[in-house]
Amino acid sequence: MKKPLLPGRFLRQWLLLLSPVVLVFSAYSQQKALPISPPGTGAPAPLESHQLAADRSPTDTARVFSLQDLADLVFSNHPVVKQAALLSADAQAQVQQARGGFDPKLGSGFDRKLFGSTDYYNLWANELKVPLWPGGIDLKAGYDRMVGTYVNPEHRTPLNGLAAVGISVPLGQGLLIDARRSTLRQARIMVTAAEADKVKQINEVWLQAVKDYWNWYYAYQQALLIQEGVELADTRFQATSRKALLGDQAPIDSVEARITVQDRQVQAEQLGVDLQNARLVLSNNLWNKEAQPVELPAYAVPQAPRLTAVDSTQFGQLRDLASNRHPTLIKLDAKIRQLGIEERYQREMLKPVVNVSGSLLSRGDFYRPEVPAYYDIGWNNYKLGVDFAFPLFLRKERGKLQQTRLKVQDATLEQQQSRRTILNQVSAVYNTLKAYERQLTLQAQTIANQRTLLQAELQKFELGESTIFLVNSRETKLIDLRLKQESMRASYEKTLAELYYYAGTRTLGAEPATE
Repeated sequence: MKKPLLPGRFLRQWLLLLSPVVLVFSAYSQQKALPISPPGTGAPAPLESHQLAADRSPTDTARVFSLQDLADLVFSNHPVVKQAALLSADAQAQVQQARGGFDPKLGSGFDRKLFGSTDYYNLWANELKVPLWPGGIDLKAGYDRMVGTYVNPEHRTPLNGLAAVGISVPLGQGLLIDARRSTLRQARIMVTAAEADKVKQINEVWLQAVKDYWNWYYAYQQALLIQEGVELADTRFQATSRKALLGDQAPIDSVEARITVQDRQVQAEQLGVDLQNARLVLSNNLWNKEAQPVELPAYAVPQAPRLTAVDSTQFGQLRDLASNRHPTLIKLDAKIRQLGIEERYQREMLKPVVNVSGSLLSRGDFYRPEVPAYYDIGWNNYKLGVDFAFPLFLRKERGKLQQTRLKVQDATLEQQQSRRTILNQVSAVYNTLKAYERQLTLQAQTIANQRTLLQAELQKFELGESTIFLVNSRETKLIDLRLKQESMRASYEKTLAELYYYAGTRTLGAEPATE
Protein backbone atom coordinates (compact mmCIF):
# COMPACT_ATOMS: atom_id res chain seq x y z
CA MET A 1 0.00 0.00 0.00
CA LYS A 2 1.38 3.41 -1.09
CA LYS A 3 1.88 5.98 1.59
CA PRO A 4 0.15 9.32 1.14
CA LEU A 5 2.42 12.13 0.12
CA LEU A 6 3.51 14.44 2.87
CA PRO A 7 2.55 18.09 2.45
CA GLY A 8 6.20 19.11 2.02
CA ARG A 9 6.86 16.53 -0.68
CA PHE A 10 3.63 17.46 -2.46
CA LEU A 11 4.61 21.12 -2.42
CA ARG A 12 8.10 20.42 -3.80
CA GLN A 13 6.70 18.31 -6.69
CA TRP A 14 4.13 20.97 -7.51
CA LEU A 15 6.82 23.67 -7.60
CA LEU A 16 8.97 21.43 -9.81
CA LEU A 17 6.15 21.16 -12.29
CA LEU A 18 5.57 24.88 -12.27
CA SER A 19 9.22 25.87 -12.68
CA PRO A 20 9.29 25.68 -16.54
CA VAL A 21 6.22 27.85 -16.66
CA VAL A 22 7.73 30.42 -14.33
CA LEU A 23 10.97 30.48 -16.30
CA VAL A 24 9.21 30.85 -19.64
CA PHE A 25 6.88 33.49 -18.31
CA SER A 26 9.68 35.50 -16.70
CA ALA A 27 11.81 35.31 -19.85
CA TYR A 28 8.87 36.40 -22.00
CA SER A 29 8.13 39.33 -19.72
CA GLN A 30 11.66 40.67 -20.33
CA GLN A 31 11.21 40.82 -24.15
CA LYS A 32 9.94 44.00 -25.84
CA ALA A 33 8.64 42.44 -29.04
CA LEU A 34 5.01 42.58 -27.96
CA PRO A 35 3.27 44.42 -25.12
CA ILE A 36 2.29 42.13 -22.25
CA SER A 37 -0.35 42.83 -19.67
CA PRO A 38 0.61 41.95 -16.11
CA PRO A 39 -0.80 38.60 -15.06
CA GLY A 40 -3.76 38.72 -12.77
CA THR A 41 -6.25 36.48 -11.16
CA GLY A 42 -9.30 37.81 -12.97
CA ALA A 43 -11.62 36.05 -15.39
CA PRO A 44 -10.09 33.70 -17.98
CA ALA A 45 -9.01 35.25 -21.26
CA PRO A 46 -11.85 35.10 -23.79
CA LEU A 47 -10.08 32.73 -26.16
CA GLU A 48 -13.26 31.88 -28.00
CA SER A 49 -13.74 35.51 -29.02
CA HIS A 50 -10.27 35.84 -30.64
CA GLN A 51 -10.12 34.59 -34.21
CA LEU A 52 -8.42 35.65 -37.40
CA ALA A 53 -10.35 38.57 -38.84
CA ALA A 54 -12.25 38.13 -42.06
CA ASP A 55 -11.59 40.24 -45.17
CA ARG A 56 -11.56 43.92 -44.36
CA SER A 57 -10.95 47.01 -46.45
CA PRO A 58 -8.66 49.79 -45.21
CA THR A 59 -10.65 52.22 -43.08
CA ASP A 60 -8.41 55.17 -43.96
CA THR A 61 -8.95 55.62 -47.70
CA ALA A 62 -6.41 58.45 -47.77
CA ARG A 63 -3.66 55.87 -47.25
CA VAL A 64 -4.77 53.71 -50.17
CA PHE A 65 -2.48 53.78 -53.19
CA SER A 66 -4.80 52.42 -55.86
CA LEU A 67 -4.05 50.81 -59.18
CA GLN A 68 -5.45 53.91 -60.89
CA ASP A 69 -2.98 56.07 -58.98
CA LEU A 70 -0.21 53.82 -60.28
CA ALA A 71 -1.53 54.11 -63.83
CA ASP A 72 -1.61 57.92 -63.66
CA LEU A 73 2.03 58.04 -62.59
CA VAL A 74 3.28 55.39 -65.00
CA PHE A 75 1.62 56.73 -68.14
CA SER A 76 2.55 60.32 -67.34
CA ASN A 77 6.07 60.12 -65.99
CA HIS A 78 7.67 56.73 -66.60
CA PRO A 79 10.90 57.13 -68.64
CA VAL A 80 10.22 54.09 -70.82
CA VAL A 81 6.76 55.43 -71.68
CA LYS A 82 8.33 58.72 -72.69
CA GLN A 83 11.00 56.82 -74.59
CA ALA A 84 8.30 54.88 -76.48
CA ALA A 85 6.77 58.18 -77.59
CA LEU A 86 10.04 58.96 -79.36
CA LEU A 87 9.39 56.07 -81.76
CA SER A 88 6.47 57.93 -83.33
CA ALA A 89 8.43 61.16 -83.49
CA ASP A 90 11.32 59.35 -85.18
CA ALA A 91 8.98 57.80 -87.76
CA GLN A 92 7.48 61.20 -88.53
CA ALA A 93 10.98 62.60 -88.95
CA GLN A 94 11.73 59.86 -91.48
CA VAL A 95 8.58 60.80 -93.41
CA GLN A 96 9.68 64.41 -93.49
CA GLN A 97 13.09 63.29 -94.67
CA ALA A 98 11.53 61.23 -97.48
CA ARG A 99 9.41 64.19 -98.55
CA GLY A 100 12.66 66.03 -99.12
CA GLY A 101 12.97 64.05 -102.36
CA PHE A 102 10.17 66.26 -103.77
CA ASP A 103 11.60 69.57 -102.63
CA PRO A 104 12.26 72.10 -105.42
CA LYS A 105 15.97 72.57 -106.01
CA LEU A 106 17.66 75.76 -107.08
CA GLY A 107 21.18 75.53 -108.43
CA SER A 108 23.66 78.02 -109.79
CA GLY A 109 27.25 77.88 -111.00
CA PHE A 110 29.65 80.52 -112.25
CA ASP A 111 33.07 80.10 -113.94
CA ARG A 112 35.21 82.72 -115.69
CA LYS A 113 38.70 82.76 -117.13
CA LEU A 114 40.49 85.99 -118.10
CA PHE A 115 44.16 85.77 -119.15
CA GLY A 116 46.37 88.12 -121.16
CA SER A 117 43.48 90.50 -121.79
CA THR A 118 41.59 87.61 -123.36
CA ASP A 119 38.20 86.61 -121.99
CA TYR A 120 38.52 82.86 -122.39
CA TYR A 121 35.06 82.10 -121.06
CA ASN A 122 32.35 83.52 -118.83
CA LEU A 123 29.97 80.76 -117.79
CA TRP A 124 26.90 81.26 -115.61
CA ALA A 125 24.36 78.43 -115.36
CA ASN A 126 21.15 78.52 -113.24
CA GLU A 127 18.42 75.95 -112.88
CA LEU A 128 15.24 75.48 -110.85
CA LYS A 129 13.93 71.90 -110.77
CA VAL A 130 10.51 71.03 -109.30
CA PRO A 131 9.83 67.28 -108.89
CA LEU A 132 6.23 66.18 -109.38
CA TRP A 133 4.59 63.09 -107.85
CA PRO A 134 2.87 61.69 -110.99
CA GLY A 135 5.09 59.88 -113.45
CA GLY A 136 8.37 60.93 -111.88
CA ILE A 137 8.20 64.17 -113.88
CA ASP A 138 10.56 67.07 -113.22
CA LEU A 139 9.69 70.62 -114.23
CA LYS A 140 12.72 72.72 -115.09
CA ALA A 141 13.39 76.40 -115.54
CA GLY A 142 16.84 77.75 -116.27
CA TYR A 143 18.94 80.68 -117.34
CA ASP A 144 22.39 80.23 -118.91
CA ARG A 145 24.88 82.82 -120.01
CA MET A 146 27.94 81.29 -121.64
CA VAL A 147 30.11 83.75 -123.59
CA GLY A 148 33.81 84.12 -124.27
CA THR A 149 36.46 83.56 -126.92
CA TYR A 150 36.96 79.86 -126.31
CA VAL A 151 33.42 78.73 -125.34
CA ASN A 152 32.23 75.65 -127.16
CA PRO A 153 29.92 76.86 -129.92
CA GLU A 154 27.21 74.35 -129.02
CA HIS A 155 27.04 75.88 -125.52
CA ARG A 156 27.45 79.51 -126.56
CA THR A 157 24.54 81.80 -125.76
CA PRO A 158 23.70 85.37 -126.71
CA LEU A 159 25.31 88.09 -124.65
CA ASN A 160 22.08 88.52 -122.70
CA GLY A 161 21.92 84.81 -121.97
CA LEU A 162 19.38 82.14 -122.80
CA ALA A 163 16.27 81.27 -120.76
CA ALA A 164 14.61 77.84 -120.87
CA VAL A 165 11.43 76.21 -119.52
CA GLY A 166 11.20 72.47 -119.87
CA ILE A 167 10.21 69.08 -118.57
CA SER A 168 11.86 65.69 -118.00
CA VAL A 169 9.76 62.51 -118.21
CA PRO A 170 10.89 58.88 -117.63
CA LEU A 171 9.05 56.76 -120.18
CA GLY A 172 10.57 53.46 -119.04
CA GLN A 173 12.13 52.86 -115.67
CA GLY A 174 10.71 55.24 -113.03
CA LEU A 175 7.40 56.04 -114.77
CA LEU A 176 5.17 54.09 -112.35
CA ILE A 177 7.40 54.25 -109.28
CA ASP A 178 10.86 55.57 -108.57
CA ALA A 179 13.23 55.69 -105.60
CA ARG A 180 11.81 58.86 -104.06
CA ARG A 181 8.18 57.71 -104.27
CA SER A 182 9.13 54.29 -102.91
CA THR A 183 11.02 55.84 -100.00
CA LEU A 184 8.15 58.16 -99.08
CA ARG A 185 5.52 55.42 -99.22
CA GLN A 186 7.63 53.10 -97.07
CA ALA A 187 8.27 55.89 -94.57
CA ARG A 188 4.53 56.53 -94.24
CA ILE A 189 3.91 52.86 -93.57
CA MET A 190 6.64 52.81 -90.93
CA VAL A 191 4.67 55.40 -88.96
CA THR A 192 2.06 52.69 -88.37
CA ALA A 193 4.76 50.22 -87.38
CA ALA A 194 6.27 52.76 -84.98
CA GLU A 195 2.87 53.38 -83.36
CA ALA A 196 2.39 49.65 -82.88
CA ASP A 197 5.86 49.30 -81.39
CA LYS A 198 5.13 52.22 -79.09
CA VAL A 199 1.93 50.60 -77.81
CA LYS A 200 3.70 47.29 -77.29
CA GLN A 201 6.45 48.89 -75.20
CA ILE A 202 3.93 50.79 -73.07
CA ASN A 203 1.91 47.61 -72.56
CA GLU A 204 5.03 45.81 -71.37
CA VAL A 205 5.78 48.57 -68.88
CA TRP A 206 2.22 48.49 -67.59
CA LEU A 207 2.17 44.71 -67.25
CA GLN A 208 5.33 44.78 -65.15
CA ALA A 209 3.95 47.62 -63.03
CA VAL A 210 0.73 45.69 -62.39
CA LYS A 211 2.65 42.58 -61.38
CA ASP A 212 4.80 44.63 -59.00
CA TYR A 213 1.66 46.19 -57.54
CA TRP A 214 -0.04 42.87 -56.77
CA ASN A 215 3.20 41.42 -55.44
CA TRP A 216 3.23 44.34 -53.03
CA TYR A 217 -0.40 43.64 -52.16
CA TYR A 218 0.37 39.99 -51.40
CA ALA A 219 3.41 40.91 -49.28
CA TYR A 220 1.27 43.42 -47.38
CA GLN A 221 -1.46 40.85 -46.73
CA GLN A 222 1.09 38.28 -45.61
CA ALA A 223 2.61 40.67 -43.11
CA LEU A 224 -0.85 41.70 -41.89
CA LEU A 225 -2.07 38.15 -41.40
CA ILE A 226 1.07 36.93 -39.67
CA GLN A 227 1.12 39.96 -37.36
CA GLU A 228 -2.48 39.24 -36.45
CA GLY A 229 -1.50 35.62 -35.85
CA VAL A 230 1.29 36.79 -33.53
CA GLU A 231 -1.16 38.86 -31.52
CA LEU A 232 -3.62 35.98 -31.25
CA ALA A 233 -0.90 33.55 -30.20
CA ASP A 234 0.39 36.04 -27.65
CA THR A 235 -3.06 36.51 -26.16
CA ARG A 236 -3.47 32.76 -25.91
CA PHE A 237 -0.03 32.39 -24.30
CA GLN A 238 -0.84 34.96 -21.65
CA ALA A 239 -4.16 33.34 -20.84
CA THR A 240 -2.59 29.87 -20.72
CA SER A 241 0.20 31.09 -18.45
CA ARG A 242 -2.28 32.65 -16.02
CA LYS A 243 -4.34 29.48 -15.97
CA ALA A 244 -1.21 27.40 -15.38
CA LEU A 245 -0.30 29.58 -12.40
CA LEU A 246 -3.78 29.11 -11.00
CA GLY A 247 -3.62 25.37 -11.56
CA ASP A 248 -6.41 25.36 -14.18
CA GLN A 249 -4.13 24.44 -17.08
CA ALA A 250 -1.30 22.00 -17.64
CA PRO A 251 2.02 23.87 -17.33
CA ILE A 252 3.36 22.33 -20.52
CA ASP A 253 0.59 24.07 -22.50
CA SER A 254 2.18 27.44 -21.82
CA VAL A 255 5.42 26.17 -23.35
CA GLU A 256 3.49 25.04 -26.43
CA ALA A 257 1.80 28.43 -26.67
CA ARG A 258 5.11 30.25 -26.30
CA ILE A 259 6.70 28.24 -29.12
CA THR A 260 3.82 29.25 -31.39
CA VAL A 261 4.38 32.92 -30.54
CA GLN A 262 8.08 32.69 -31.27
CA ASP A 263 7.54 30.82 -34.54
CA ARG A 264 5.10 33.45 -35.79
CA GLN A 265 7.39 36.25 -34.67
CA VAL A 266 10.14 34.78 -36.87
CA GLN A 267 7.70 34.66 -39.79
CA ALA A 268 6.62 38.24 -39.11
CA GLU A 269 10.22 39.46 -39.19
CA GLN A 270 10.88 37.80 -42.54
CA LEU A 271 7.60 38.98 -44.05
CA GLY A 272 8.33 42.51 -42.87
CA VAL A 273 11.53 42.45 -44.92
CA ASP A 274 9.63 41.00 -47.89
CA LEU A 275 7.11 43.83 -47.62
CA GLN A 276 9.84 46.45 -47.64
CA ASN A 277 11.47 44.85 -50.69
CA ALA A 278 8.13 44.60 -52.51
CA ARG A 279 7.53 48.29 -51.82
CA LEU A 280 10.95 49.13 -53.26
CA VAL A 281 10.32 47.06 -56.38
CA LEU A 282 7.02 48.84 -56.94
CA SER A 283 8.81 52.16 -56.48
CA ASN A 284 10.83 51.37 -59.63
CA ASN A 285 7.73 52.42 -61.57
CA LEU A 286 7.17 55.70 -59.73
CA TRP A 287 8.51 58.99 -61.15
CA ASN A 288 7.46 62.58 -60.70
CA LYS A 289 6.93 65.27 -63.32
CA GLU A 290 10.54 66.40 -62.99
CA ALA A 291 11.72 62.90 -64.04
CA GLN A 292 12.96 62.23 -60.51
CA PRO A 293 12.43 58.79 -58.93
CA VAL A 294 10.07 58.67 -55.95
CA GLU A 295 9.42 55.97 -53.38
CA LEU A 296 6.17 54.57 -52.15
CA PRO A 297 5.51 55.84 -48.60
CA ALA A 298 5.64 53.28 -45.81
CA TYR A 299 2.14 54.24 -44.67
CA ALA A 300 0.58 53.50 -48.09
CA VAL A 301 -1.66 50.45 -48.37
CA PRO A 302 -2.88 48.66 -51.52
CA GLN A 303 -6.45 48.51 -52.68
CA ALA A 304 -8.54 45.38 -52.38
CA PRO A 305 -8.61 43.16 -55.49
CA ARG A 306 -11.68 43.68 -57.63
CA LEU A 307 -11.52 40.20 -59.16
CA THR A 308 -13.36 41.38 -62.27
CA ALA A 309 -14.75 38.38 -64.14
CA VAL A 310 -14.27 37.99 -67.89
CA ASP A 311 -17.23 36.32 -69.59
CA SER A 312 -17.28 34.47 -72.89
CA THR A 313 -18.45 37.56 -74.82
CA GLN A 314 -15.53 39.64 -73.58
CA PHE A 315 -13.19 36.74 -74.27
CA GLY A 316 -14.43 36.64 -77.87
CA GLN A 317 -13.80 40.37 -78.20
CA LEU A 318 -10.30 39.94 -76.85
CA ARG A 319 -9.59 37.16 -79.34
CA ASP A 320 -10.81 39.33 -82.21
CA LEU A 321 -8.67 42.18 -80.93
CA ALA A 322 -5.65 39.90 -80.66
CA SER A 323 -6.21 38.48 -84.14
CA ASN A 324 -6.66 41.79 -85.92
CA ARG A 325 -5.24 44.62 -83.84
CA HIS A 326 -2.36 43.18 -81.87
CA PRO A 327 0.69 45.49 -82.05
CA THR A 328 2.96 42.64 -83.12
CA LEU A 329 0.64 41.74 -86.01
CA ILE A 330 0.21 45.39 -87.00
CA LYS A 331 3.97 45.80 -87.10
CA LEU A 332 4.39 42.68 -89.23
CA ASP A 333 1.60 43.80 -91.53
CA ALA A 334 3.36 47.14 -91.98
CA LYS A 335 6.57 45.29 -92.75
CA ILE A 336 4.81 43.18 -95.40
CA ARG A 337 3.29 46.28 -97.01
CA GLN A 338 6.66 48.00 -96.92
CA LEU A 339 8.29 45.04 -98.64
CA GLY A 340 5.43 45.02 -101.15
CA ILE A 341 6.34 48.55 -102.18
CA GLU A 342 9.99 47.55 -102.34
CA GLU A 343 9.08 44.58 -104.56
CA ARG A 344 7.11 46.85 -106.87
CA TYR A 345 10.08 49.19 -107.11
CA GLN A 346 12.46 46.32 -107.88
CA ARG A 347 10.14 45.15 -110.67
CA GLU A 348 10.27 48.66 -112.08
CA MET A 349 14.06 48.36 -112.19
CA LEU A 350 13.70 45.57 -114.79
CA LYS A 351 12.53 48.13 -117.35
CA PRO A 352 14.97 49.99 -119.61
CA VAL A 353 15.93 53.55 -118.77
CA VAL A 354 14.22 55.88 -121.26
CA ASN A 355 14.28 59.52 -120.21
CA VAL A 356 12.91 62.24 -122.47
CA SER A 357 13.61 65.88 -121.73
CA GLY A 358 12.67 69.01 -123.61
CA SER A 359 12.93 72.75 -123.08
CA LEU A 360 11.54 75.82 -124.84
CA LEU A 361 14.19 78.52 -125.27
CA SER A 362 14.19 82.29 -125.33
CA ARG A 363 16.74 85.07 -125.14
CA GLY A 364 17.54 86.20 -121.66
CA ASP A 365 15.87 89.57 -122.20
CA PHE A 366 12.64 88.02 -123.44
CA TYR A 367 10.71 90.41 -121.19
CA ARG A 368 11.67 93.32 -123.46
CA PRO A 369 9.02 94.10 -126.10
CA GLU A 370 11.60 94.85 -128.80
CA VAL A 371 12.93 91.28 -128.77
CA PRO A 372 12.14 89.67 -132.15
CA ALA A 373 9.44 87.02 -132.04
CA TYR A 374 11.71 84.35 -133.46
CA TYR A 375 13.90 84.68 -130.33
CA ASP A 376 10.96 84.36 -127.96
CA ILE A 377 9.61 81.13 -126.38
CA GLY A 378 7.96 79.07 -129.07
CA TRP A 379 7.92 75.71 -130.77
CA ASN A 380 10.69 76.76 -133.07
CA ASN A 381 13.12 77.39 -130.19
CA TYR A 382 13.66 74.24 -128.20
CA LYS A 383 16.16 71.78 -126.83
CA LEU A 384 15.35 68.06 -126.85
CA GLY A 385 17.13 65.05 -125.38
CA VAL A 386 16.58 61.29 -125.02
CA ASP A 387 18.57 58.92 -122.78
CA PHE A 388 18.42 55.14 -123.09
CA ALA A 389 20.13 52.42 -121.05
CA PHE A 390 19.38 48.74 -120.48
CA PRO A 391 21.50 46.01 -118.85
CA LEU A 392 21.47 42.97 -121.10
CA PHE A 393 21.33 40.26 -118.42
CA LEU A 394 19.62 42.14 -115.55
CA ARG A 395 21.34 39.88 -113.02
CA LYS A 396 21.64 42.58 -110.40
CA GLU A 397 18.01 43.67 -110.75
CA ARG A 398 16.62 40.12 -110.86
CA GLY A 399 18.68 39.19 -107.79
CA LYS A 400 17.32 42.11 -105.78
CA LEU A 401 13.77 41.32 -106.86
CA GLN A 402 14.10 37.69 -105.83
CA GLN A 403 15.59 38.68 -102.49
CA THR A 404 12.70 41.07 -101.82
CA ARG A 405 10.14 38.38 -102.66
CA LEU A 406 11.80 36.01 -100.20
CA LYS A 407 11.58 38.68 -97.52
CA VAL A 408 7.86 39.06 -98.22
CA GLN A 409 7.33 35.32 -97.83
CA ASP A 410 9.37 35.26 -94.65
CA ALA A 411 7.38 38.13 -93.10
CA THR A 412 4.07 36.53 -94.15
CA LEU A 413 4.98 33.21 -92.53
CA GLU A 414 6.16 35.01 -89.40
CA GLN A 415 2.84 36.84 -89.22
CA GLN A 416 0.88 33.58 -89.53
CA GLN A 417 2.88 31.94 -86.76
CA SER A 418 2.67 35.02 -84.54
CA ARG A 419 -1.11 35.20 -84.92
CA ARG A 420 -1.50 31.56 -83.92
CA THR A 421 0.86 31.95 -80.96
CA ILE A 422 -0.93 35.08 -79.76
CA LEU A 423 -4.37 33.48 -79.95
CA ASN A 424 -3.16 30.41 -78.08
CA GLN A 425 -1.59 32.62 -75.41
CA VAL A 426 -4.86 34.50 -74.96
CA SER A 427 -6.79 31.22 -74.67
CA ALA A 428 -4.27 29.74 -72.23
CA VAL A 429 -4.34 32.79 -69.96
CA TYR A 430 -8.15 32.85 -70.11
CA ASN A 431 -8.25 29.21 -69.02
CA THR A 432 -5.93 30.04 -66.13
CA LEU A 433 -8.18 32.94 -65.17
CA LYS A 434 -11.26 30.72 -65.10
CA ALA A 435 -9.39 28.15 -63.04
CA TYR A 436 -8.55 30.85 -60.49
CA GLU A 437 -12.23 31.81 -60.31
CA ARG A 438 -13.19 28.25 -59.41
CA GLN A 439 -10.29 27.90 -56.98
CA LEU A 440 -11.20 31.13 -55.21
CA THR A 441 -14.76 29.90 -54.73
CA LEU A 442 -13.55 26.61 -53.27
CA GLN A 443 -10.96 28.40 -51.15
CA ALA A 444 -13.61 30.65 -49.61
CA GLN A 445 -15.65 27.56 -48.69
CA THR A 446 -12.58 25.87 -47.24
CA ILE A 447 -11.78 28.92 -45.11
CA ALA A 448 -15.37 29.05 -43.81
CA ASN A 449 -15.15 25.38 -42.83
CA GLN A 450 -11.78 25.90 -41.18
CA ARG A 451 -13.20 28.80 -39.18
CA THR A 452 -15.95 26.49 -37.98
CA LEU A 453 -13.37 23.91 -36.91
CA LEU A 454 -11.31 26.53 -35.11
CA GLN A 455 -14.38 27.90 -33.32
CA ALA A 456 -15.34 24.41 -32.17
CA GLU A 457 -11.79 23.70 -31.06
CA LEU A 458 -11.69 26.90 -29.03
CA GLN A 459 -14.94 26.03 -27.33
CA LYS A 460 -13.67 22.55 -26.53
CA PHE A 461 -10.46 24.08 -25.19
CA GLU A 462 -12.41 26.36 -22.87
CA LEU A 463 -14.27 23.32 -21.59
CA GLY A 464 -11.00 21.48 -21.02
CA GLU A 465 -11.63 18.91 -23.74
CA SER A 466 -8.87 20.03 -26.13
CA THR A 467 -5.23 21.07 -26.02
CA ILE A 468 -3.38 24.21 -26.92
CA PHE A 469 -1.56 22.22 -29.61
CA LEU A 470 -4.79 21.45 -31.46
CA VAL A 471 -6.00 25.05 -31.14
CA ASN A 472 -2.74 26.41 -32.55
CA SER A 473 -2.77 23.82 -35.32
CA ARG A 474 -6.30 24.80 -36.33
CA GLU A 475 -5.38 28.47 -36.25
CA THR A 476 -2.14 27.96 -38.19
CA LYS A 477 -4.08 26.04 -40.83
CA LEU A 478 -6.56 28.91 -41.07
CA ILE A 479 -3.73 31.41 -41.49
CA ASP A 480 -2.19 29.25 -44.22
CA LEU A 481 -5.53 29.05 -46.01
CA ARG A 482 -5.96 32.81 -45.82
CA LEU A 483 -2.44 33.35 -47.15
CA LYS A 484 -3.20 31.01 -50.01
CA GLN A 485 -6.41 32.90 -50.72
CA GLU A 486 -4.56 36.21 -50.90
CA SER A 487 -1.97 34.61 -53.17
CA MET A 488 -4.77 33.44 -55.47
CA ARG A 489 -6.32 36.91 -55.50
CA ALA A 490 -3.02 38.53 -56.40
CA SER A 491 -2.39 35.87 -59.06
CA TYR A 492 -5.87 36.42 -60.47
CA GLU A 493 -5.25 40.14 -60.90
CA LYS A 494 -1.84 39.51 -62.49
CA THR A 495 -3.35 36.92 -64.83
CA LEU A 496 -6.09 39.38 -65.80
CA ALA A 497 -3.41 41.92 -66.71
CA GLU A 498 -1.62 39.24 -68.74
CA LEU A 499 -4.85 38.45 -70.59
CA TYR A 500 -5.17 42.04 -71.77
CA TYR A 501 -1.45 42.22 -72.53
CA TYR A 502 -1.48 39.13 -74.74
CA ALA A 503 -4.56 40.49 -76.48
CA GLY A 504 -2.50 43.58 -77.29
CA THR A 505 -4.21 46.11 -75.05
CA ARG A 506 -4.49 47.33 -71.46
CA THR A 507 -8.28 47.43 -71.28
CA LEU A 508 -10.96 46.01 -73.53
CA GLY A 509 -11.87 49.38 -74.99
CA ALA A 510 -8.34 50.58 -75.71
CA GLU A 511 -7.07 50.89 -79.27
CA PRO A 512 -3.66 49.20 -79.57
CA ALA A 513 -2.45 51.25 -82.52
CA THR A 514 -3.76 53.44 -85.28
CA GLU A 515 -3.34 53.08 -88.99
